[in-house]
Amino acid sequence: MPTEKSKSLILAIFSRRMLVALIMGFACGLPLLLTITVLQAWMKEAGADLTVIGMMALVGLPYTVKFLWAPLLDRYTLPFLGRRRGWLVIAQLALMFSIGGLGLTDPANNPWMVAFAAFLVTFFSASQDIVVDAYRREDLPDEELGLGSSLYVNGYRVGMLLASGGGLIMADHVSFAVVYLIMAACLLPGVLTTLLTPEPPLLLGKPTTLREATIDPLVEYFTRPGALWVLAFILFYKIGDTMASAMTIPFYLDMGFSKTEIGTVVKLFGFWATIAGSLVGGVAMIRLGIKRSLWIFGILQALSTAGFVLLARVGYSVPLLSGVIGFENLSSGMGTTAYVAFMASITNKKFTATQYALLSSLMGIPRVLASAPTGYLAKNMGWDYFFIACTLIAIPGLLLLLKKTRDFQ
Repeated sequence: MPTEKSKSLILAIFSRRMLVALIMGFACGLPLLLTITVLQAWMKEAGADLTVIGMMALVGLPYTVKFLWAPLLDRYTLPFLGRRRGWLVIAQLALMFSIGGLGLTDPANNPWMVAFAAFLVTFFSASQDIVVDAYRREDLPDEELGLGSSLYVNGYRVGMLLASGGGLIMADHVSFAVVYLIMAACLLPGVLTTLLTPEPPLLLGKPTTLREATIDPLVEYFTRPGALWVLAFILFYKIGDTMASAMTIPFYLDMGFSKTEIGTVVKLFGFWATIAGSLVGGVAMIRLGIKRSLWIFGILQALSTAGFVLLARVGYSVPLLSGVIGFENLSSGMGTTAYVAFMASITNKKFTATQYALLSSLMGIPRVLASAPTGYLAKNMGWDYFFIACTLIAIPGLLLLLKKTRDFQ
């Protein structure tokens, strides 16, 4: 006979809230690479200058500064569908039209129009991210944040895979204009989900002035005990994993692995290992809670980085590569799930959009700053000592968990 805990776990896994988290993750992940990988391929094929292609990276700026307009989405409520769903359906419809419009531009003769259309895509995509993150935090009870975050992250990855892999494959058979129109249509499930899912309750009210929406989220956060320690934790928790990942492709090539082996083992097998890790982590967090999960998954992340040291010492070995990649991606998926759930859990539901947008922007800092010197370090330290350093640098993030503030409960 199934226990009450088992029944509640099954009900949580197959609930409406989890389906919404999965579909919304897909809707958020799909637009990202349409302005990076797919757009770069289209511009290169159209004969655009490489300098112009490189400068297109700047259109991704809205993802970095989305906290600037997040307070508006906390403060104002549209006269239909409620505060979260109203803004979300507007962002999603505008995003669909922007993606379709990007597909109708001419990269060869009018790159500035391409840049403008791509900027609109990233702006409305970042706006969708803001509202989806806020909705997920307000829709899910604290004990389900881990599982909901894992489904959101997995949906996000599937959306990215469809846009990049699927988009490039389709572009070999139809025009890029058609590819972008198809991708715009793929956002329809997200729109339908927004229309059908209920508006989350306003348990703590909402800001009544723009000043309250802009200033109070910062005041509320920084007056908490241990607020700066929590920010330090967000910066350091995945830094070792991030640094190691930044140099893995050159490492595999140096070890003698072919591009086919890298594509098959690292990308395909690794993708499914990450998906599995996210799901396992999400289910485990229902029983473990967020703080214990951060500890366990963080230790596994560090150990998986140490697996690259073993591979560097042994050298070329496809079975060992498969084992290292499987463990690394599994633990990374688990760690990311706990990390995302933790950030959601420490936001105040009155200012969810603003606080989560700020925290997720901080989350991206290590990816840029910590990754920058990794090539220099690997070149001068050698692969084995480089990965040892990446393993050890994960320790400060774990030690920060010892700061027993109420924000970690």
